[in-house]
Amino acid sequence: MNISFSFIIPVYNRPREIRELLHSMTLLEGETPFEVVIVEDGSEKDAQAVVEEYSEHLRIAYFKKENSGPGDSRNYGMRHAQGNYFIILDSDCLLPTSYLREVETELQRDFVDCFGGPDAAHASFTDLQKAINFAMTSFLTTGGIRGGKKAVSRFQPRSFNMGISRKAFEQTGGFGVIHPGEDPDLTIRIWAAGFMTRLFPKAFVYHKRRISWKSFYTQVKKFGMVRPILNSWHPHTRRITYWFPTIFTAGLFLALITSLFGWTFLGYFYIVYFALVFLAALGAEKSVKVALMAVFAVLVQFFGYGTAFVRSHFLINLLGKDPEQVFPNLFFNR
Repeated sequence: MNISFSFIIPVYNRPREIRELLHSMTLLEGETPFEVVIVEDGSEKDAQAVVEEYSEHLRIAYFKKENSGPGDSRNYGMRHAQGNYFIILDSDCLLPTSYLREVETELQRDFVDCFGGPDAAHASFTDLQKAINFAMTSFLTTGGIRGGKKAVSRFQPRSFNMGISRKAFEQTGGFGVIHPGEDPDLTIRIWAAGFMTRLFPKAFVYHKRRISWKSFYTQVKKFGMVRPILNSWHPHTRRITYWFPTIFTAGLFLALITSLFGWTFLGYFYIVYFALVFLAALGAEKSVKVALMAVFAVLVQFFGYGTAFVRSHFLINLLGKDPEQVFPNLFFNR
């Protein structure tokens, strides 16, 4: 199969980030021709000047449209793309020079209609970005599989680093209107259509995640809200593992309460766990400050996701509420 790539990048008020991404794309190694499709999703600060600057170095198609969310913007880009294999990136990513070559190698070795790649922290990232990246990717947290296990069956790609063939896109219709959660929803429908997905472990991106503690908490809460909605749409995908952050959070509160009465056994479990998180982050980042921040990031991750998950499960799966009425901020109108 002759493959031509189209990078699909939705952008919303991030001209500086798209400049950094485009610069990294000028340094890519690989033989396969590619284009870059940038979709301006109703931005007030557009990236047109940046696109014009890099149009001499890259083949770029640039579109502007009204705001309809990242999922619909990716669909828009894929409908207007020229390639037959789409690589979807977030605008806050940077590509290592080997990225495209690794994708080429994987597809030539064992072609798959949809792939996902891991993310990593670049040396230039802030301490907060490094700490949150650890929490989102470590094997000690909910990010273990996405962070880079090599042996994963039916891997669920994430849309900051995801590939999909034109054939799979056309047969599934692409992303839905929910956000976040549009990427696992699409993956489940890709499986239902008979296509396979796979992790490309060496096709990683540097995911900057321009984020604060407040926005990180909001993000993981939304992840927790979304999962019960996806479970209601796709009941066969329900897993006990989705309850782990809720169980972890409840156990932590129980440990704090029982310690007041001198029962410290449960508390020792959490002390050991957070010590392991600290040591793992210290080994990865070689910074005591980042390691301490990583411990807090993991706590925020589990608490935000776990509490939002149980609330959403109660409203959606037990009371049967309409997700779009209960959580309207999770849905975009096309």
